[in-house]
Amino acid sequence: MPGRSSHYARGAGRPWRVASLATLGVMWLLALIAPSTACAAEPLRAAQEHQRTLTREARAVWGLDAPVPVFAAQIHQESAWRSDAESPYAQGLAQFTPATAQWITQIYAELGEPAVWSPHWAMRALVRYDRHIWQRQARPAATDCDRWGFTLSGYNGGPGWVTRDRATCRAAPTCPPCDPQRWWSHVERTPDARRAGWAVTENRDYVRRVLLRHQSRYRHWGPAVACGAPDT
Repeated sequence: MPGRSSHYARGAGRPWRVASLATLGVMWLLALIAPSTACAAEPLRAAQEHQRTLTREARAVWGLDAPVPVFAAQIHQESAWRSDAESPYAQGLAQFTPATAQWITQIYAELGEPAVWSPHWAMRALVRYDRHIWQRQARPAATDCDRWGFTLSGYNGGPGWVTRDRATCRAAPTCPPCDPQRWWSHVERTPDARRAGWAVTENRDYVRRVLLRHQSRYRHWGPAVACGAPDT
């Protein structure tokens, strides 16, 4: 009968419902204590063949404590470790523009002729370009993380813009004052009418992606840059 079958179904379903709720509760607790898969992201497979070369080249320029995870994260962001990557303005593993590739070989003669399609050349050039900005436009800085913010901003948008952005921050009539020695929440957030909005957004996002998203993938490759949790 309809009434009985309905009553039976409701009664019979209760133990299963209780069991389901208990199972969901256990799964919820496990989710809380289990490590996040996002935090456990690993290097791209294509990166593995370049690890030794990148480490060797980075240490040759930066010393044994070279922050290899940062350089790896840069390449991850620039080309996803594809040596044949090409954008409208840049090419290769480290996405050098023709003009920058030509310039850096004049500054660092050991690089020889520009060879943007060569993974080895690209890695050698990247660690030197970072060092060049680190020693010039990126200092003084409040912390190493801020200094790396300036360095990566310069790599992406050009060192000259780092100098301009810091000057704009220093002159900004904000309260509290904008600190030109701090990238995070200070120079990072300083508007500049001289640049296209999309270019500023891309530049700031580049720094965050390298340091806060991709660097952790390569955490086992060497000393990382500790950035804590900058304001979002």
